Amino acid sequence: MASNKTLVPEAKAALEQFKMEAASEVGVTLSQGYNGNLTSKEAGSIGGQMVKKMVEKYENEIKTK
Repeated sequence: MASNKTLVPEAKAALEQFKMEAASEVGVTLSQGYNGNLTSKEAGSIGGQMVKKMVEKYENEIKTK
């Protein structure tokens, strides 16, 4: 079962902004709060974009070590 808990509560606002940016990049309009009207495809594209950006950031970090 999936959990929607933020592991680092202090990061909640930054994660919300990150999600909004990712949604914008893939052309999905999000509103503040609940977005239960999204299709699975839209939600998946947002999550996929977020993961893609996180992996890219991590790769850049380890490249510079």
